Amino acid sequence: MDVVTSVKPLYAILISLVTVALVLVRPKRPALREIYTVVSALVTFAIVLSMLPWILQGGILKYHLITVLPGLDIALRVDALGMVFALTASFLWLVTSFYTIGYMRSHYPENYAGRLVDRFFAFFLIAMASAIGTAFAGNLFTLYIFYEILTLCTYPLVAYDKTPEALYGAQKYLVHLLGTSLLFLLPAMFLTYYYTGTLDFSTSGILAGNAPDSVLVITFILFIAGIAKAALMPFHAWLPAAMVAPTPVSALLHAVAVVKAGVFTIIRVVLFIFGVDLLKDLNLGYYLAYFAAFTIIVASLIALRQDNLKRRLAYSTISQLSYTILGVALLTSSGIIGSVLHLVIHAFGKITLFFAAGAIYVVTGKTEISQMNGIGKKMPFTMAAFTIGALSMISIPPAAGFLSKWYLTMGAVEADQLALVAVLAISSLLNAAYFLPIVYRAFLKPAVGNGERIKIKEAPVFMVGALMITAIAVLCLFFTPSVFLDLARMIVAAM
Repeated sequence: MDVVTSVKPLYAILISLVTVALVLVRPKRPALREIYTVVSALVTFAIVLSMLPWILQGGILKYHLITVLPGLDIALRVDALGMVFALTASFLWLVTSFYTIGYMRSHYPENYAGRLVDRFFAFFLIAMASAIGTAFAGNLFTLYIFYEILTLCTYPLVAYDKTPEALYGAQKYLVHLLGTSLLFLLPAMFLTYYYTGTLDFSTSGILAGNAPDSVLVITFILFIAGIAKAALMPFHAWLPAAMVAPTPVSALLHAVAVVKAGVFTIIRVVLFIFGVDLLKDLNLGYYLAYFAAFTIIVASLIALRQDNLKRRLAYSTISQLSYTILGVALLTSSGIIGSVLHLVIHAFGKITLFFAAGAIYVVTGKTEISQMNGIGKKMPFTMAAFTIGALSMISIPPAAGFLSKWYLTMGAVEADQLALVAVLAISSLLNAAYFLPIVYRAFLKPAVGNGERIKIKEAPVFMVGALMITAIAVLCLFFTPSVFLDLARMIVAAM
């Protein structure tokens, strides 16, 4: 495995941060803000993409910034797992930039040229830099820094509308994420550093043989409890509360940055801090897998009861995130591959669903599923994309969700955990139960409101174009998953 020093991962982070300054000091011309945002996203994606060939050859890129204490560095590292997250986030960020422009123009026309929207885009850009920093963190200490910055910079986005509901949701978001991080994640890192003298990532883990079993169990529990961005129950309440945010922010929270940073961090801790062999010896992987299985089923049952579309999608996200956790917790080759693939596939499918929800709201003002009869006939592109995203969540081919669910099921079989195979099957049925009625209502029920046929048109072209791109990507990932599948296999091989 060739390791070389490269400044590219630093550039991928800095591009968005430099753009923040340009957005905040621009003349009063919204078009400049839009150009800066799109160009920043495009350049970031190009830099990430430029590193892909080296990673696919089995190489690793590193860049050291500063040593804080012996064994405690701020450093960057680009490996197969980091590339999976960065590639997904940077591409979807580019698409989200166009969607956000269309949404903010349509939903906040009276304020669009103002400084408030400037700050919205600025925090959006900082969140992008934080997500890339999380992906390329060279050790747990660096990851923790970007993890916390991501929490802080998304708080004002959740609170953007400044209504009592928005402020309450944002406060709950901040208290849950910061509270769990400070109470659980930070002590877990202290224990790890105390017993090992480092927080560097290693493909064999760094804790084996360095601490008593009782300490290892406590540390593992603290890690899982402290990574609340992964939304494992009972640390999930922040996520539905954050649905008061503008739809581009919801898409950011649920598909691109925040929740993916959570499950990505859990994968890092499981594979690169504890290691497969140690977790097998302690049987901790199975406990985590069944904990995730509980979240999968319960969150799906709660989703069934939600009439608000974004809240149903929120509980769907809680359930779907636990697929990724379950897969890596199985500690089998297919389970880990399924976990990595689901991190990507869920991102594309769920962002499509949130994009569609935002398009419906901008055009119709409707937020409740019971209000959406016949909407598919009036917004055919939007609801076709929604249907593709829903099929991916259910795991019906040719939507890509089938692929990750296949590997997860194989992983459960390899681990001889037939109960978890049943959980995956039941969850697919529950997914169908809360997604297909929306599709049925949209396409097969008449569009009638107060005795009058509702006049609806498609959302602005930037919004519809974005959701069509992500929907097509969901189909393409089913037929051509080779890049992400190769990266996932490289992660398994390194273990």
